[in-house]
Amino acid sequence: MAEAAKADSTTRTVERALALLSVVCQEGAVTQSEAAKAAGLSTSTALRLLRTLEGTGFVRREENGTYRPGAAVVQLGVLALSSESLIATYRAAMDRIVEATGESTYLSIPAAGGHGLYIAIAEGTQSVRHANWVGRRFQLEGSAAGKAMSGDVGASGCAVVGDGVEPDITAIAVPLTAGGKTVAAMSVVVPSYRMTPARIDDICRVLTAETSAVQTHG
Repeated sequence: MAEAAKADSTTRTVERALALLSVVCQEGAVTQSEAAKAAGLSTSTALRLLRTLEGTGFVRREENGTYRPGAAVVQLGVLALSSESLIATYRAAMDRIVEATGESTYLSIPAAGGHGLYIAIAEGTQSVRHANWVGRRFQLEGSAAGKAMSGDVGASGCAVVGDGVEPDITAIAVPLTAGGKTVAAMSVVVPSYRMTPARIDDICRVLTAETSAVQTHG
């Protein structure tokens, strides 16, 4: 009986911790009291579990006291997504884009709290190229991928943003759709000193051609 009670207690603890983690991931930034209320827990129980989640890297506590998803969540998400059909579907197209442009190409998806998440890269072949962002969260607002996912692409079909996620970087992005809905974005990321209007047009044409071919025949 004692062992069964202990097992039940452990199960409840795990369920409560997962409920809190789900709240943090869904909200993007949440206070202890907000998380406790959303998960249906007392503030003392929520604080104890949040501290445990913080210690294991699943959440992080900001200076203002709010909790956000931690690096462990992002890493697990990337591992889970690495075999998903979205990456498999566009992998060959990403490689062809790199072959045509020489520049690093990213696949990104929406994440919680107005963020996006880079889930795959085809590395560029230039001697000076962009560092790997896979697993990194970024603000959708002000980014080329964010504009593409919101449909802000104009007549060219591409969103172009300089100094968005990082200074001195220009990104050209297109939306990716499935079932009539935008589910991701493909971006070519280039050091700004290599960019000209003609170069942007060329990359945009390659991006739209390659991604449209996949979506037409997918």
